[in-house]
Amino acid sequence: MGPVLWSASGGLAALAVVAGLGERRRRRRRDPDSVGWVDWPTVQVLALIALAVTVGLAFKT
Repeated sequence: MGPVLWSASGGLAALAVVAGLGERRRRRRRDPDSVGWVDWPTVQVLALIALAVTVGLAFKT
């Protein structure tokens, strides 16, 4: 079960990085009033919380 949790942790870390890049791109766009369909900060926070949980579980096993 340990390798599965570490793999999930890697995927969640990658998702958090992608969400951070998406938020950076959203902040730097030309039309700031344009509405996007993905709330990148929420995605990033949820990915980081899930990352913390999976890393904790991986260390526990």
